[in-house]
Amino acid sequence: MGKTYDHLDENLTRFIKAQKIFFVATAPLGAEGHVNVSPKGYDSLRIIDDRTVAYIDLGGSGIETQAHCRENGRITLMFCAFEGKANIVRIFGRGKAVPFTDPGFAELMSLFPDYDRARAIITIDIDHIMDSCGWGVPFFEFKGEREQLQRWTEKMPHEKWAEHRFNTNATSLDGLPGLTRPDASKTS
Repeated sequence: MGKTYDHLDENLTRFIKAQKIFFVATAPLGAEGHVNVSPKGYDSLRIIDDRTVAYIDLGGSGIETQAHCRENGRITLMFCAFEGKANIVRIFGRGKAVPFTDPGFAELMSLFPDYDRARAIITIDIDHIMDSCGWGVPFFEFKGEREQLQRWTEKMPHEKWAEHRFNTNATSLDGLPGLTRPDASKTS
């Protein structure tokens, strides 16, 4: 039988840090909207305190997580043990996307010194945490990270990369606002 927690303790923190992949789930408010589930690899998660985590959003094909967080904030992270003792941990909370255009982005980006740029940092204020047995999760052997995403990002000049993000991540699949250009009138 699974347990419910109101914050991250030492055991949960140790388990989360040992995982090589986690999954992020969000959904829009509308019943006709798409539920989004995204895998996250790399060393992309930071535990800020026992009630707050953050992960670096390096990019992908869609902008669903940012759009859903902006609309309603609901987010779940799931960690599965693919090695060792069977376990699953889910973090339920309220997510906030801090895109690379936001004034607070640089401070959050400092949590991830191995990365030069990212589409956003997603912070999650934890509502509660649940674990479960994970007996149905198979064993998998970790062989390494795929390097394509980082190589693609690093080889592109920042201005071209930013323009690509604005052009391809303006709206979600459901038409919700995604990544928006900074308002030039506010920066003048």
